[in-house]
Amino acid sequence: MLLDWLLQCPMPRTDPPLVPTELSVGAADKLASVGYDIRGPVHEHALRLEAAGHQILKLNIGNPAIFGFDTPPEVLAALIRNLPNAQGYCESKGIVSARASIIEYYASRGLAPLDLEHVFIGNGVSELVGIALQALLNAGDEVLVPAPDFPLWTDTVHLNGAQPVHYLCDESADWQPDFDDLLAKVSPRTRALVVINPNNPTGAVYSKDTLRRFAEIADAHNLLLFADEIYERIVYDDETHIPLASIATDQLVITFGGLSKAYRAAGLRIGWMALSGQLKHAKDYIDGLSMLAAMRLCANVPGQYAIPAALQGYQCIDDLTASEGRLAMQRDFVAKRVNDIEGVSCVTPKGAVYAFLRIDTSIYPIKDDERMVLDFLTQEKVLLAHGSAFHWPAPDHVRLIFLPNIEQLELALSRFERFLRGNPH
Repeated sequence: MLLDWLLQCPMPRTDPPLVPTELSVGAADKLASVGYDIRGPVHEHALRLEAAGHQILKLNIGNPAIFGFDTPPEVLAALIRNLPNAQGYCESKGIVSARASIIEYYASRGLAPLDLEHVFIGNGVSELVGIALQALLNAGDEVLVPAPDFPLWTDTVHLNGAQPVHYLCDESADWQPDFDDLLAKVSPRTRALVVINPNNPTGAVYSKDTLRRFAEIADAHNLLLFADEIYERIVYDDETHIPLASIATDQLVITFGGLSKAYRAAGLRIGWMALSGQLKHAKDYIDGLSMLAAMRLCANVPGQYAIPAALQGYQCIDDLTASEGRLAMQRDFVAKRVNDIEGVSCVTPKGAVYAFLRIDTSIYPIKDDERMVLDFLTQEKVLLAHGSAFHWPAPDHVRLIFLPNIEQLELALSRFERFLRGNPH
């Protein structure tokens, strides 16, 4: 019996021992076309310089808080007061009181009454852009995006397997869209048209006639209109921001807004998108938006309680953009100081918080604008954003923010002038 038992036992394995191998994890192919260069290699080098003990003046990102632009106290008070009510998830589209205040706000701006179910609150506009494009696009689709643009739009189109097609804006015409160029780029694969107003990075603000032209093109070619209006309340001089959705009533429009800029609450990560216009043929798309919103559960709940206080409270941003306001004076200083530098110019921004500087390449024959801002950072410890990061086709622009005070702006621009003169090539 012992022999029978031994014969039934499994024989010991004689396979060679396993040799451990290193795990190799590569990036997804879809990332190959994505390059969010505002926080790319140059920004990373700035962080290394800071870690080494250098003080870097960062003029690359529109982050109001670090330059002394505080969130309005009533907005913070509303957030703090409602913290006990914000401990759990809310509805995936957002709390009702916040969405209702967004509807009321847009009604005051000339939009037809919105449906509560067509307002979505997200973790900043960035998240909502991703949801809006993901629900729309199939591989091979195309989206018209301005050049220059805020690169989130281009990169998110790429991430969804589609192709961004850049229509040019004309610097000689105050950065207004070149509609001949835009029309030449419409194809049977075009699904949507992006309008950034006020524009980042140029500061252009669009007239009613310009917005009407966008609406006509969308109507003629059956395009969805994405209206990125995060800077809508930051306009200067006698400019008036007109919501695209108040003009394009016969088209499907998604309007994006939020608290990051006008209410200086970037850290709350609160944005929204509002659907308006012709919705009757977009049920499947809207269902897709709802599903994607539900998959991420909900947006930051405490921050949502700040929305009614922001939209219904005193609009102190108007004080900052008035002729004697801090933002307006800093904008005026930058426009004059830049245009006083030989070989450098900029169109005076009508909105937002950026100046898009043009460098005359006949004087400074730049071949690589990213390399130039990297060299400037290394030499002068000032961080700018290169123009090609915004999909401008030539290496002859840089973007700076004018959120710092005038003393800091003078320091940065005097260093830039010194750098250009000392590095003509």
